[in-house]
Amino acid sequence: MSKRKIAVVITARPSYSRVKTVLKAIKNHPALELQLIVAASALLDRYGSAVNYIEKDGFTIDAKVFNVLEGQNLTAAAKTTGIGILELSTVFDNLKPDVVVTVADRFETMATAIAASYMNIPLAHIQGGEVTGNIDEKVRHAITKLADYHFVASESARERVIKLGENPEMVFNTGCPSIDIASEISTVKGLNFNPYQKYGGVGAEPDLSNGYLVVMQHPVTTEYQNSRRHIEETLKAINQLNMPTLWFWPNVDAGADGTTTGIRAFREYHSLEKVHFFKNMEGVDFLVLLNSAKALIGNSSVGIRECAYLGVPVINIGSRQNKRDRGYNVIDVDYNKEEIITAIQTILKNGKAEVSDVYGGGNSGTVIAELLEKLPLQFHKTITY
Repeated sequence: MSKRKIAVVITARPSYSRVKTVLKAIKNHPALELQLIVAASALLDRYGSAVNYIEKDGFTIDAKVFNVLEGQNLTAAAKTTGIGILELSTVFDNLKPDVVVTVADRFETMATAIAASYMNIPLAHIQGGEVTGNIDEKVRHAITKLADYHFVASESARERVIKLGENPEMVFNTGCPSIDIASEISTVKGLNFNPYQKYGGVGAEPDLSNGYLVVMQHPVTTEYQNSRRHIEETLKAINQLNMPTLWFWPNVDAGADGTTTGIRAFREYHSLEKVHFFKNMEGVDFLVLLNSAKALIGNSSVGIRECAYLGVPVINIGSRQNKRDRGYNVIDVDYNKEEIITAIQTILKNGKAEVSDVYGGGNSGTVIAELLEKLPLQFHKTITY
């Protein structure tokens, strides 16, 4: 009997970390054939060349789709999506997958969903049903309506997808695949690698032995005009605290130019004596780094998901993760230097947070692969409303 062909599309650095264990489980499943497609910013050096880590991890890439238009603005995002539909349609026509898998909520994922839907290819969506209050939420819910199978990360997300009119028999709370990796490294104590030697980067190289902060702050698409002002408040707070800090470059979203320009301009006038900047890091190393950090500051979903499982304290800035399920580790603040400093001081006083399994317990990849093998192939909807 021929294997069921599962095409997984990776469009950005975070997407790979989110589904690495799913890729492994599909690859190792005797009844499944993995077709891996890497596209958009996952191919670009400017955003960390996630493709390099994918290949290093031993995955064979079946197709690469270069579709990102430079600009980091709304027009570029829309046109990038359009090019993605054109290119992915050709790739799907060549590979002829039985199921296409798309991940999360970034604008590039919309191209995957539209191309698969119009080509009558069953579509599976990982991480649907969550709410954040920005453009990602619109994209996420739109993909939910295009998708045939829903692998959600929490129980409230499952309930929300069903309320959107999806067939409950096709909605599964699998947990988040990124928690699988967090589970694997949860017992690692301290850093087991030198981040400066392994990943380069720029800036100071502060001593990390007595603790450090991690910053990962992306622009908010619906507030992109303010991205420079937003990042400046965080820079001022980190500069004033003067603690060892490892800072990661933002995603390729509308407003990214404002964020990066803000960082570069601030560095011209402030020494940032204890701050080091990285483009990217392998998923496992990044989680090891977080697990030993005093806190994560910014607005990345890793603070909401993996850090909840690991008990890493998080200062979540602004609206990007608005209304997402939280564990016990998050303090929400506005784009305000004083609020950020006060929150960091509170966390430094209280230490590690209580752990939470709100996003699963560490076996998501295997569960999703089993479902992809067993589910009936369908690209039509059962009306439930």
